[in-house]
Amino acid sequence: MRIYPTDRTALLIVDPYNDFMTKCGKLFEAIKDTAESVNFFDNLRRIIKEVRAAGISVLILPHHRSHEHEFDNWKHMTPFQKAGVPLKAFEVGTWGGEFNEEFGPQKGDVVVQEHWAQSGFANTDLDLQLRQRGIEKIILVGVIANSCIESTARFGMELGYHVTLVRDGAAAFSHEGMHVAFNINGPTYAHSILTTEELLAKIPVAA
Repeated sequence: MRIYPTDRTALLIVDPYNDFMTKCGKLFEAIKDTAESVNFFDNLRRIIKEVRAAGISVLILPHHRSHEHEFDNWKHMTPFQKAGVPLKAFEVGTWGGEFNEEFGPQKGDVVVQEHWAQSGFANTDLDLQLRQRGIEKIILVGVIANSCIESTARFGMELGYHVTLVRDGAAAFSHEGMHVAFNINGPTYAHSILTTEELLAKIPVAA
């Protein structure tokens, strides 16, 4: 049964930067093991292709790109933010801070305001963009499974959206992170946790 109406469903692609999703990116090797274990990149290609063909909205949820001195005088940086300062992941004006050509935005997509930490909803226009389009169901793919995807999905659930996670449409820094995201934490808040095959079987067939 196809349960994702094209006019009320959106695919949220989280952090599709070159630094994450392209060889030689600063964080590509960090997610490579989990990505390969679930065939992440090929699954993402299939999902995006089918979603676009069906006419489902695509929104890009980018992480805040690094700038010099951006955290000066901050009192409560997260561990990831602290680690990112010397690494300069997603640095403005660099190749790594640009979107991956395959997984980044295409014509007609919505690029949401950059999130500072983990949730794509916190301090961004994501909720506004979804509600203005009448979206009720959100499908999350990308990185990182147990941080940005999980935080965004939890926030979306609290706001009243139907949340779908794709267990082989995400990657993480560790297999433990994947396990926690989809087998421990996910079942406590997500309305549906599917494989790519299961998801595509529920998406409307392109006209």
